[in-house]
Amino acid sequence: MAEIQPPHHILHPHQPQPQQPSYQAVKAATAATAGGSLLVLSGLTLVGTVIALTVATPLLVIFSPVLVPAAIAVFFLVLGFLASGGFGVAAVTVLSWIYRYVTGRHPPGADHLDSARMKLASKAREMKDRAEQFGQQHTGQQGT
Repeated sequence: MAEIQPPHHILHPHQPQPQQPSYQAVKAATAATAGGSLLVLSGLTLVGTVIALTVATPLLVIFSPVLVPAAIAVFFLVLGFLASGGFGVAAVTVLSWIYRYVTGRHPPGADHLDSARMKLASKAREMKDRAEQFGQQHTGQQGT
């Protein structure tokens, strides 16, 4: 029986295969067609842009006293709505956190809040004691 030899490109996959001239011609024709089509589309886009600018420029110049303030007003209106929505989301988040803290569900950051409250209370007690000592020293010195 005759041995079946695998094709040459399977044995040596990294070696370039010689291509037939008809295959190369088809590749070149396809590349030229695709490139030419893209070049024509690019030219049509350029012509359309120039025509649109030619038509729109006088309209923009005529209506710019109205369009510019209107655009600024729309910008600030959108900015206001976005800011309002952001503040609303922040408020709902804070109220949700406070509700979870008050109901004892221990939201993230509750430990920091408790430790800060303890530090503040201890400093307040310390300042109260110092004020009382200062008051006693001050009244004691005036009495003599």
